[in-house]
This record gives sequence, C-alpha cells and structure tokens, in this order.
Amino acid sequence: MKSPLLSLPGAVPAEGVDEGVAGHYGDLFREQRALADGTGFVDLSHRGVVTVSGEDRLSWLHLLLTQHLTDLRVGEATEALILSANGHIEHALYLVDDGVTVWLHVEPGTQEALIAYLESMKFFYRVEVADRTADFAVVHLPAGSIAPVPPGAVVRETAYGRDLFLPRADLEAYAGQAGLPVGILAHEALRVEHHRPRLGFETDHRTIPHELGWIGSAVHLQKGCYRGQETVARVQNLGKPPRRLVFLHLDGSEVHLPVAGTELRVADDALDGRKIGFITTSVRHHELGPVALALIKRNVPVDAPLLAGTTAAAQEVVVEP
Repeated sequence: MKSPLLSLPGAVPAEGVDEGVAGHYGDLFREQRALADGTGFVDLSHRGVVTVSGEDRLSWLHLLLTQHLTDLRVGEATEALILSANGHIEHALYLVDDGVTVWLHVEPGTQEALIAYLESMKFFYRVEVADRTADFAVVHLPAGSIAPVPPGAVVRETAYGRDLFLPRADLEAYAGQAGLPVGILAHEALRVEHHRPRLGFETDHRTIPHELGWIGSAVHLQKGCYRGQETVARVQNLGKPPRRLVFLHLDGSEVHLPVAGTELRVADDALDGRKIGFITTSVRHHELGPVALALIKRNVPVDAPLLAGTTAAAQEVVVEP
C-alpha cells in the first residue's frame, strides 16, 4: 500500500519489505538526529493493522500468544509472539488494548496469515478479528516528542516512543502538523542501536525467542498453554539456545556496508574458514558509524574479532552466551 506521504519534498521510496513508505527524505543523518532528540515522525503506514474485539479478547489471546494478557491494563503497551509447535517464531505482534478492542500492528504483508491463524482458533470464544490495514495507518513519534496526538487516536506508548493508529484518510493532514518527516532508514538505524530484533530481519525459519533476547519483553515465562511453550520452557530451564544476537561495530573505512546475509567468520581464521553466523541488519548510524545486528553461534568467544565478508567487525554482547 503506497503512502501518500511519498509526495512530500525529498521523499525517496524504501525498498524491499518496507516498500510503500519513504526510505528517507534527503538527509539520513539529520533524520536520525531528529528521532534521537525526540522530534519528527515516522510513517509506518505500510505495516499491517489488526483488531480483536469482543469480551473474551484478552483471555483468548492469552491462550494463543507468548505474552501474559489476562491482566493487561487499558492503554498498556506490550508485544507478543506466535510460535510454531516447535517453538520457532512465526509472528511478532505489537499490541495495546483501548478497553473495547485490542489493536496491534505487524510486519508488512503478514496480517493475512496472522488473521487466518487467529480465525482458525476462535472456536466458541466471543471474539471478532478484523484486518484494518486499509482503514488505519501507523505513525511513530519518538520518545520525548511533543507532537500533538489527535483526539480519539489509539496510542501505544513504549520506552522508545508512541505508535499512533490513525485513520488512513487523516494521514496527510497529520503530517502537516507533526514536524519533520523521518524515513524508515533512520527508524531502522535507531532500532539497531537499541538492539531490537525485527521479524524477518533477525529471524529465519528456525529462530527461537531466546536467541534474540525476546524472553521477558515478548515472552512471559510464568504462563503456559500456548503453541511452542514446551520448547521455550525446555531451553530456559535445561539448556542454551544454539545462536545469539550480537551488535557489531563495523570497520568504518569500508565504502560499502555488508548486506543482510553476509557470512561471519572469526577473524583469526582464514577467509575460507568456518562460518559462525551472518549479518541480519546493517546501517550507518549518525554517531556510531557503520553498525549491524547479527546472529552467531552461541559458543563463539565474546571477545573474538570477526569478519563480515572482508569487513572487520567487533562484537558487543546482546544475548549472553
């Protein structure tokens, strides 16, 4: 779904999964600094929007998701996962309840599969699931923002800022009063800085929550009765995940960033040495320079210098080995 804000001055369309919104508006580092300073807004209108209403909505979602939701307070933001029977991550959901309806946004294009799964699990529960992507757009305001929030807008407020669910028809008018438009590339740069995983970027078909640090923030350990819970409990209590998320400082003298999927090796090994992981997201940060998130084997020493292709990389621990 193409955003009307692509008509704003300087807008350069994003590519890949984020196609449909602006990658940047002409000055990537200025846009990053704006977000870091608590100003500007990010158009996330390409993300899927799903609602769950009905009096059983929280107890029903509690049974399906990895998060504890039966006591979720009105206006309290949370996040949750849907796992496969083997504990692999299938969906990441970002939720808030307004007292009548649970609003959630998900990765672009994943809402149809999510809704199909939810519909298959309704049984006798008094819930209604709806795809609201065509009617509502997500806009992100950074932490500290004083940009106005339209009356009646559903707000999901976190430590990283506010996600607004706005009527799609009001998106252009809101952009006119929300300050500097910021592209998705700046938003991604700060996501990487804060070590926050993203479905489809830091995940593959075999990722489990422990590998990405999603235990606690998206997975509640004092609840059961959801698909994949056995794997979560077994790894938590009896073992360690096979991989771990790391933050990488990349050699700043390189012209090109190593792209997602670039293989990682220990620098002391030969260039044809054993693969120990891969880049998941790489960005140029306005203060840190070129940095990345990556998944590596758990047993790689935390002080081992790495090579991303031919680019030197120093690791910073995100998930403990």
